[in-house]
Amino acid sequence: MLLYVTLGLLVHFVFFASIFDIYFTSPLVHGMTPQFTPLPPPAKRLMLFVADGLRADKLYELDEDGNSRAPFVRNIIMNEGSWGISHTRVPTESRPGHVAMIAGFYEDVSAVAKGWKENPVEFDSLLNETRYTWSWGSPDILAMFAKGDLRSHIFTESYDASSEDFGAHDVTKLDTWVFDHVKEFFHAARNNQSLFSKVNEDKIVFFLHLLGIDTNGHAHRPSSREYSDNIKLVDKELKEIESTVKDFYGNDGKTAFIFTADHGMTDWGSHGAGHPLETCTPFIAWGAGIRLPQKVSAQKFDDSYLQEWKLENWKRQDINQADVAPLMAALIGVPFPLNSVGIIPVDMLNTSDLFKAESMFTNAVQILEQFKVKMTQKKEATLSFLFTPFKIPVIQGFVTLLSTFPPRRFLGYLLLFILGVEVLVLSFFYRYMLTAGLVALAAWPFITALWTRAKSISLSWIFFCLLLAVFPLMPVVGRKPDIFLVVGAGLLVLLLSLFVVTSVIKRKDSFINEELVLHLLQMLSVVFSMCVVYGTHHSLLKKQGLPLLNQIVSWTILASSFVMPLLSPPVLFDRLFSILVSSMSTYLLLSTGYEALFPLVLSCLMFVWIHMEQETLQHSVVSCKQKVSTIQFACNTDAAQCRDLCLDDIRRAFFLVFFLVTAFFGTGNIASVNSFDPSSVYCFLTVFSPFKMGALIMWKILIPFVLVMCAFEAVQVTTQLSSKSLFLMVINISDIMALHFFFLIKDHGSWLDIGTSISHYVIVMSMTIFMVFLNCLAQMLTTRKLSLCGRPKSHVI
Repeated sequence: MLLYVTLGLLVHFVFFASIFDIYFTSPLVHGMTPQFTPLPPPAKRLMLFVADGLRADKLYELDEDGNSRAPFVRNIIMNEGSWGISHTRVPTESRPGHVAMIAGFYEDVSAVAKGWKENPVEFDSLLNETRYTWSWGSPDILAMFAKGDLRSHIFTESYDASSEDFGAHDVTKLDTWVFDHVKEFFHAARNNQSLFSKVNEDKIVFFLHLLGIDTNGHAHRPSSREYSDNIKLVDKELKEIESTVKDFYGNDGKTAFIFTADHGMTDWGSHGAGHPLETCTPFIAWGAGIRLPQKVSAQKFDDSYLQEWKLENWKRQDINQADVAPLMAALIGVPFPLNSVGIIPVDMLNTSDLFKAESMFTNAVQILEQFKVKMTQKKEATLSFLFTPFKIPVIQGFVTLLSTFPPRRFLGYLLLFILGVEVLVLSFFYRYMLTAGLVALAAWPFITALWTRAKSISLSWIFFCLLLAVFPLMPVVGRKPDIFLVVGAGLLVLLLSLFVVTSVIKRKDSFINEELVLHLLQMLSVVFSMCVVYGTHHSLLKKQGLPLLNQIVSWTILASSFVMPLLSPPVLFDRLFSILVSSMSTYLLLSTGYEALFPLVLSCLMFVWIHMEQETLQHSVVSCKQKVSTIQFACNTDAAQCRDLCLDDIRRAFFLVFFLVTAFFGTGNIASVNSFDPSSVYCFLTVFSPFKMGALIMWKILIPFVLVMCAFEAVQVTTQLSSKSLFLMVINISDIMALHFFFLIKDHGSWLDIGTSISHYVIVMSMTIFMVFLNCLAQMLTTRKLSLCGRPKSHVI
């Protein structure tokens, strides 16, 4: 049996790894010949301003008084340059957005291995092709373009990473720091002969990365006064920088200016997915080589932005984000970035037709070079007889063959099983399918004898199934934060704990005992969690940052939540309830709204499920010797106690998979980055730290899984079900689901579509491996026992 399980795990791991090899291998190639426009460029230098997290609508629209938030930029649009929307691609994050603008290619999926912090494969960029580049801004962004600078021609100046604090009183200082240092730079250049000669060369770039707007958006939302004021500040400073630069160069007319953003932001202050608010960013270009505004009487766009922004009479020219790189390269006459896939927007150029034609030709040759190198590499790594175009007759022939068989054999339980699997598959795309599934599960007692034999338990099952069915219908967590729902969830946990404590006192001879002390400590932990959540929320609203005491308490509660359950008695319901309260104390700290109620409702349903399975077993052919209240978790299950499989065990395995999928998508979509709000970790930290924030969010995701798995551990004990048998059944269910997603994998379209299709397949294929991890964690939490007073304690199994 162990050999088969090991072999099954190995096969699934190979299938799992094959997707990463196919889809998560870097598409970048090397060895191309640099291509540049052979004619004199229109500009000697270029200034690139990137306002991190700036939405197009917030820059272009008029405020409630009919005034522009950015009067300088609006004047550019109407009198001096070209404008439009730069369409980004998912993931709408800072690093891939800047790479698209400056290097000309979209996200390298292999960057996942680097935690989104850097590209794992070296790439060429516009800055690498310049004679000199000076850049100011965030250390995370600037460092990746200066990496591997062999000619020492890229100069960076950045503030400390600790300045990127979502809870800071005034984060506009991140932008004023950049503008002040740029002004000081040009002032110093007048008195430094070496620097003066460098800045007067051609083919140079000044890159200003402005992080304040993004940080204000995360902390206060894009609809806030802080976000709007930051836009006004940037607009004012842009005007001053333009004046400084023109004055320094004596108005020689050889400077090109570009102002854009790496990504936008949702109304609730997050980014990463493909909503238009995240993918639509402003793009304004003016100066040397840029076409002047064109007045038009009508424009054809699918959206209504022009009318909303009162810009319908000025020609709007939309571009893709990767198109910015070849445009900048053509303007200053440097080679197009070798890995660029951008297409130069020639309509924005104010140059001769010959220059436009040469630029388009150079662009085409540069992209063709990548194809040639990639084709050569593919040929060298593939057997010659296998290097042929892909052809489709196999799946269609197989389906035709199956259709010849009579359908009578595929009725009954098999039909219900397939229907259940299809519901699970559809729930990956439509969360409301979980609601349909839970409503169907609520009808379970009516199709069995449970309704007549155990009416009170059946009513509880129906109630909690329907209550849990509400969550998939609600908005994704983070969009409508409500701190009072979090506090309310804490109060419900306290009320439930009070009921348990009362029952403990009634059945114990002494009030002072280990179990009672543990319950009181856990209740105190929940109270502390509620206070920290409430206090942190109001402190951040007042722009006073995260209080140190709140931070210490939060980390202490998190650490204690792993130990507290192990101190409780291994009696089934006592241990499960201890796990619930400890988990909830941490989950409250990581919640921002209604999701705080989700684990509580899910756990209540799990408790009822254990009773339902016990009732089912007591009236079946399988003997049941113990009541639920007396059963204890055991460290080692006796093989003689396990029974043979029955038909109900398939249902139990399906219930487990269904509840795990519900834990995945009950309050959001964990396959999407956009499902998570960074404010959910503000009780622990506000300074941006992707690994710490990611770890905290992952634990928040895992808590519902742990609760489900611990409950099923109890189901296994009460029904005497072998975990190995369960493992094989779950493999079968997950493999059937995996076949669906294998054929639904996309290798075209947006990164959101591609990434989502891959993540769905990976989630299902990982279910087997994930089950092993969850099973080990659940066994540790349910069977291990620590003593509060340091003395060993034995129990009867």
